[in-house]
Amino acid sequence: MTAQKGATGRDGLAMLGGCRAVPRELRIAAWPAVTEQDEEAVRRVLASGRFTSASSGEREIPALESDWARQVGTRHCVAVGNGTAAISLALGALGVEPGDEVIVPALSFIATAAAPLHLLAVPVFVDIDPRTFNMVPAAVEAAITPRTKAIVVVHLHGLPAEMDEIGAIAARHGIAVVEDAAQAHGAEYRGRQAGSMGAINTFSLNVSKNLATCGEGGLITTDDPELATRATMLRQFGELIPDRGERSYVSHMLGWNNKPGAVQAAFTRSQLERFPQEAKQRDENVRQLLARIAELPGFLPPQVPEDRTHAWHILRFRVDAAAFGLADRLAGPLRAAVQRALRAEGVPAAPYQLMPLPAQRVFRERRGLGGHPWALPGVPERPYREADFPVTLRVIDDSFTIQKAHLHPGAGPLLDRYADAFAKVWEHRDTIAQYAASLPYTPPWEQAAKTAEAEWARAFGPTEPQASAGSAESSEGKCR
Repeated sequence: MTAQKGATGRDGLAMLGGCRAVPRELRIAAWPAVTEQDEEAVRRVLASGRFTSASSGEREIPALESDWARQVGTRHCVAVGNGTAAISLALGALGVEPGDEVIVPALSFIATAAAPLHLLAVPVFVDIDPRTFNMVPAAVEAAITPRTKAIVVVHLHGLPAEMDEIGAIAARHGIAVVEDAAQAHGAEYRGRQAGSMGAINTFSLNVSKNLATCGEGGLITTDDPELATRATMLRQFGELIPDRGERSYVSHMLGWNNKPGAVQAAFTRSQLERFPQEAKQRDENVRQLLARIAELPGFLPPQVPEDRTHAWHILRFRVDAAAFGLADRLAGPLRAAVQRALRAEGVPAAPYQLMPLPAQRVFRERRGLGGHPWALPGVPERPYREADFPVTLRVIDDSFTIQKAHLHPGAGPLLDRYADAFAKVWEHRDTIAQYAASLPYTPPWEQAAKTAEAEWARAFGPTEPQASAGSAESSEGKCR
C-alpha cells in the first residue's frame, strides 16, 4: 500500500506505525456497572432462601414485573429466563401453531427468527430500511399470506420501528404484532414506550443490554390479561401456580421450564433505579459523538426521526464510497479498510451480524427439528436466499458498529477520543481509499459461510487447516 504524504510518523495512521488516537489507558468501563446497592440486592436474595418463581413467598420477581410494567406503561409483565424464551412464550401465548408463518426482519439477532422454529412455525423474512435498519412496512404487507399468524417487529439497535404503519397493516389482516424490544429499553415512539404497542412484547435482560442483569433474563409485557396468564403458564410447564397456597402440579398445556431467577430479578431491580439517569447521560454522550462524526462526509452516522428516541444499544455507521473518491462497488472493501484503521486507532469497530438471517444454515438448509416445520403437510416451499434482501446485504457490507463501549454513563471522554479517531481516519482518506482499492475482499456473508463450513468440519469431520495470522509491528514505544 502506498501511503500519502504525512501518513506515517507519530501523527500518521496507527495501522501504518503512527500513534493511536485513543490512549491505551482510556479503557472501556465494565458493563453493567455494579454498585454496592446491586450487591446488597443480591445478598438480600441469598438471605431469603427463595431463588426462583417456584419458591413460595418469593417477592423479587413479582416486584420486578410490577416495576417494569409501570416503567413501560403496560398492565402486565411476566419475567422469564432469557430474551429468546420471551419471544417463544409470547408467540405461544398468541396461539402460534406448527405451520403458521411469522414475519421477521432479515437483519436481527438469530433469536428473533429461531423463536418461531421452537413452535414449529415458519419464519418469513422481509428486508429493512437503509437508514433505520428496521423492517419496511410495505415489505411486511407484501409478505402476508393466509398462513401469517404474527409479525415480530425488532427495534434494531434501540431505534423503534414504524409501529403505527405496521400496526395498521396487522389490524387490516387480523394479525398480532409482537415487539422485540431486546435492544430498545426506554426508547419512545410518538410518546409511547417501546414494548407497549404490540399485542404482546418482549425484552432481554442479558448482561450486555442497556438494562442488564447478572447473567440472563427476559421480560414479556402486554395489556391483555389472558395473554399474560398464558405466558405465565408457558414459562412453567403449563401450570396455573397460585400466589399463595399449594401448587397443583397440573399441566393445563404444553409449557417450558423458563422460570426467572430471583437473584437476576433483584439485580435488575437495583439497576432499574439508576436506569433513567444513565439513559439520559448515555444519550448526551452518544449525541456528542455523532455530532462530530456527522461533520465528516465519509461516514453516515445513525439517524433518528423526530417522532422517536433511540436507546443507543448499538451504534451502526455506514461508509460513503463516493466521499472517499471510490466507486460504489468498493463500498465493502472501504468498510473493511476503515474498520481496520479505526481498530488500530483504539476504536472497537466491529460487524454486527455477518449475514442476513435467511442465509443462516438453520434456515437455508432447513436444519430445524427433523426438517420441520418446512416438512409439515401444507407448508409451501419458501426458498431462503440472501439475494432476496438487497438492502440488508448492502448494510452488512458497508457498515460497522460500536458495541458496549458507550453504554457506561461515564464513557464521554472515551467517546471524545473515538471522535478524534474518526477524524484522523478521514484526514488520511486518500491512504484509506488506496488501501481499499487494493484489498482482496470477500463479502461478509460469503466469508461467514466458509467459516461455518470449517467450524462444522472441525466438530464433525476432518480438521480444517488454519492459516497463521501475522501481527503488525508495534509502535507503542514511541507513542508513550
